Amino acid sequence: MAADQIAVIGGIDTHTDVHQAAVIDTVGRHLATEAFATTPTGYQQLLDWLRSHGELLAVGLEGTGAYGAEIARFLAANGVTITEVDRPDRKARRANGKSDPVDAYAAATAVLAGRATGTPKSRNGIVEAIRALRLARSSAVKARTQTINQIRNLIVTAPAAVREKLRGLPTGALIDTLARSRPAGDLADPACAVRVTLRRLARRHQLLSEEIAETEAELAPLVAHAAPTLVALPGVGPETASQLLITAGDNPERLRSESSFAHLCGVAPIPASSGRTHRHRLNRGGDRQANKALHIVVTVRMRYDARTREYVARRTAEGMSKKDITRCLKRFVAREIYRHLPRPRIAAEELTQAA
Repeated sequence: MAADQIAVIGGIDTHTDVHQAAVIDTVGRHLATEAFATTPTGYQQLLDWLRSHGELLAVGLEGTGAYGAEIARFLAANGVTITEVDRPDRKARRANGKSDPVDAYAAATAVLAGRATGTPKSRNGIVEAIRALRLARSSAVKARTQTINQIRNLIVTAPAAVREKLRGLPTGALIDTLARSRPAGDLADPACAVRVTLRRLARRHQLLSEEIAETEAELAPLVAHAAPTLVALPGVGPETASQLLITAGDNPERLRSESSFAHLCGVAPIPASSGRTHRHRLNRGGDRQANKALHIVVTVRMRYDARTREYVARRTAEGMSKKDITRCLKRFVAREIYRHLPRPRIAAEELTQAA
């Protein structure tokens, strides 16, 4: 049979410097495997190689959020259907062995068998820009928290002459005082060394605060532009909205329903019934950062939103615990937020049909 009469499926095992590709036909026969460099030239060679074996139906890709991000963008730009493939489970690895060609064939086979059906994030729009900026903010916030903890711990163990002057100061005044200090003396003296270190840590705290403020000033208009109706919801600010947008990605239409978004955020209750006992338990999976963002929204609404406060009072009177009330509210908020996620592709299709 000629190559152009064969329908094939590709699989790619991604790595830092080399991607391993494999091709199978529609009955699962292994046709070929080859390694390609992770460069623009290598990506084009990989695509040409896949198509040389026949009509390319789809490509199973492992690691679309890491090593495979750029090859996923390249293939999508060239009209290739991409399916996200999870790493093979340990039982399969023990049975079939572990090597790059084996993993590439496993990715292709997972697509053919229907075990892999997920659509990867496109990572080519404003949400990807938000993700990059938010990454710097998150690390700066973490470093600032670490810095203030180091300052307070150092004060606890500092000589009394240093400790008594700083004890009880709020964070803002403490950082201000330490940053403006001018320690002098012999660094061999513990008191002098502590003063010098506290001053350096305070200035680091100030620099990190400036970096966080600059990033937030850049993020706010981007988030408002990407999802204006989302940030208008009660309790949803730029920080929580940015995380929820990142979780959904630039192509949230890949989430087939609001329940799939709830599962992705880890707020869909999991059935835990047995015999005569009928109950649900918390979902401890999903994107935990998105789960945290929803928890913040619920916490704010429970304090300031009249409708939410009425719901909490009614449920509390019915005997429901605060934990269960919060779980129900997080599920409701996920449903509400799903309706406000931007869907540029669906909007474009609707405009085309109207025309």
